[in-house]
Amino acid sequence: MKAVNQVNHQQGMVLVLALLILLSLTILGVSAVSSSLSQNKMAMSMQRSGMAFDAAEAALAGVFFEAEDKIVLTDNTKKDPLTEARQGLQFDPDNDAMSCFDNGWTARSVTSTGLSAGTEHKNSGNYQTDMRTQSWSRTAFIREQACRGSSNVIGGSNVNCHVFVVRGCGKVSERSTVVANTVTAAVMAPASQ
Repeated sequence: MKAVNQVNHQQGMVLVLALLILLSLTILGVSAVSSSLSQNKMAMSMQRSGMAFDAAEAALAGVFFEAEDKIVLTDNTKKDPLTEARQGLQFDPDNDAMSCFDNGWTARSVTSTGLSAGTEHKNSGNYQTDMRTQSWSRTAFIREQACRGSSNVIGGSNVNCHVFVVRGCGKVSERSTVVANTVTAAVMAPASQ
C-alpha cells in the first residue's frame, strides 16, 4: 500500500510539473505573439512615416520642377510657384509661421499623375493610391537681397537674389499627423526698381 501511495504521489508531482511547464510555454507563446504584433505595428508606422516623408520631398521637388519649366516660364497665362509667391504676401521669418494648412501662401500639389511640363500643379488628388497619400507645398517670398559671391555679374547692380521659403508636406490618410520639410532657396533675378 505504501508503494501505491508513493507511485500516486510521484504521478501527482509529475502532473504538477507538467502543468507548470505548460503554463511557462503558454506565457512564452503569448509574449512572443504580443512582441510580434508590436513589431508589426512599429513597422507599419515607420512605413507610413516614410511614405509621408517621400510625399513631402516630392512636393519640394515639384516646386523646383515647375519653377524651371521653360513652358510655364514663357507662357503669359501661367505663373511658376516662385513668381506667384514673389507677387503675393511677403513672409517674415521672425513674425510669421508657415503651416502646411495656411492658405496665404502659394500652393502646389503632386498627384499620382506626376509632374508634367507646361502645367501649374494645382489639382488635388492622391500622390500614392495604394496607401492614400497626399503631397502638397506652400511657397512664400522672404526678401530681395544682394547676392553674395566674388563675381562682378553676381554682385552687379541689376541682379539680386530673391529668397523664398518652400515647405513640402506629406500625409498618409490613416494618420492624423503631417510630415513637413522646409527649404530656403535663393534665386538670381533682375533687381526690383
